[in-house]
Amino acid sequence: MTKKQPIVIGVTGGSGSGKTTVTQAILDQLKGESILVLQQDYYYNNQDDMSMAERLAVNYDHPDAFDTELYLHDIKTLIAGSAIEAPVYDYKEFTRSAQTRHIETADIIILEGIMIFNDERLRNLMDIKVYVDTDDDIRFIRRLQRDVAERGRTVDSVIGQYLATAKPMYHQFIEPTKRYADLIVPEGGENQVAIDLLTLKARDILKGE
Repeated sequence: MTKKQPIVIGVTGGSGSGKTTVTQAILDQLKGESILVLQQDYYYNNQDDMSMAERLAVNYDHPDAFDTELYLHDIKTLIAGSAIEAPVYDYKEFTRSAQTRHIETADIIILEGIMIFNDERLRNLMDIKVYVDTDDDIRFIRRLQRDVAERGRTVDSVIGQYLATAKPMYHQFIEPTKRYADLIVPEGGENQVAIDLLTLKARDILKGE
């Protein structure tokens, strides 16, 4: 019997929108299924050839900050049934780590990231496209808390980056991709109705319905 191709679910929204919470809710609902998450954040560009000053000047909220070609390659490899060695990004050094992350393929592949709807080639790989819609002020507070606690950033640097790039880039590149979504989820992972609908659809696809 021929093995079915994996289901690909894309989860996007602005930084701090609650994408990871939605993804975790999907994982919880589909517990017991063969499932993996491939975050776009793994695929920030390798910047070993740049000075720290140059790395700090990069706009990390722009589509060009990501190695989309490698992301596409790895997604297609997983869909084809093979494992990948995904890159690991060092947020304190602002470049790719020498380490990699071994990821085996699964029946359900969740793609999570701020720019995953931005490239038509990525969208075309997705069976279900989810946009997590959260107010700007909530997203900013979450981004501030995350970057200080997990990425070693100062409060001033996070505020400066948000005002200079994150907010304008969100309205230029991320919010317009809402039109590609099959499901728009307000309130993120707290929206149980949306999570239930999403996981029900995923189960239907798995069953071939």
